[in-house]
Amino acid sequence: MAEVPSAANRSGRVIDKVGSMRRRIDPALAWAFGCIVLVLLIGSLYSSSFLSPQYLLQQLKVASFLGVIATGTMIVVLLGQIDLSVPWVVAVGGMMATAATGWGPLGEAMAIPVGIGCGVALGLVSGVGVAFLRIPSMVVTLAMNAVAQGLMIVHTGGFSPQDSSSPAMRFLATGNTVLGIPNAVLVWAVVGTAAVFLLTRTTFGRTVYAIGNRERAAYLSGARTRTVVMMAFALAGGLSALGGVLLAGYASKAAQAMGDPYLLPAIAAVVLGGTSILGGRGSYLGTVAGVILITLLQSILSVMQMPEFGRHVTYGIVIIAMLLIYGRGRRPAE
Repeated sequence: MAEVPSAANRSGRVIDKVGSMRRRIDPALAWAFGCIVLVLLIGSLYSSSFLSPQYLLQQLKVASFLGVIATGTMIVVLLGQIDLSVPWVVAVGGMMATAATGWGPLGEAMAIPVGIGCGVALGLVSGVGVAFLRIPSMVVTLAMNAVAQGLMIVHTGGFSPQDSSSPAMRFLATGNTVLGIPNAVLVWAVVGTAAVFLLTRTTFGRTVYAIGNRERAAYLSGARTRTVVMMAFALAGGLSALGGVLLAGYASKAAQAMGDPYLLPAIAAVVLGGTSILGGRGSYLGTVAGVILITLLQSILSVMQMPEFGRHVTYGIVIIAMLLIYGRGRRPAE
């Protein structure tokens, strides 16, 4: 006759299951979603419309621009690197896409690929510097940011760009097609789905995580580490430029400083989502949570009429706090 489990045994199994579930939950992800709920509750105290579906959908639309840019930032951070060229790569994407619309019907059709292509080219140069010339990513991307700024000043003659965005750019950034969902959100969903597939189902993604954990070990195992690093920076540049294309479509034109507000928020969103600044650890769901949290935080700070410098101080504090909490953890066993 089969032995009936005692109450103590059943209780022990339940405790083991709960413990196993808690170990599987990423603490950073739990903190990020918890903070989202907290920010929503605080925002509802300032405005009764803060929790309305229309307002939340608008915030999700605003978050999509940052989400596309943060996707590229996350890929670079997973390598254990950093990309400081985001501000002017975003501007290059938007400004070159709008410039292409002045080339006639063919230019309008090619506006979005031209903008993204320019971002890929800038990212590729940064990737070559990091992967093959072994220049620290902080140095080479900061220099690339300055180069991009100089090129755009020459392109515009130092004046504000007069070109307008193409109908396709405005459609992607401001239109609604499926169930009233903004097209910008759908673009972010496509980019996010592609990023998840790339990072979890391809050799490229596995190599990115391996390089972030220990580049030398990845190289000795036969991985083409230099090529992957170069491709990661090119991909990040293309995504930053895509963010610039969407921003230009949203505003109907590009501006020289349009990318400046996105460097710190992109890094903060990635770190908030639990991606280790040392590389090798992080999930895209965490980045999504970080982007939404940063967007809601921006919104509530605007409602509170906090000046711009206060927002940058807030982002800096957030990054430092998350580094202290999660950045000191052990790397996976080498």
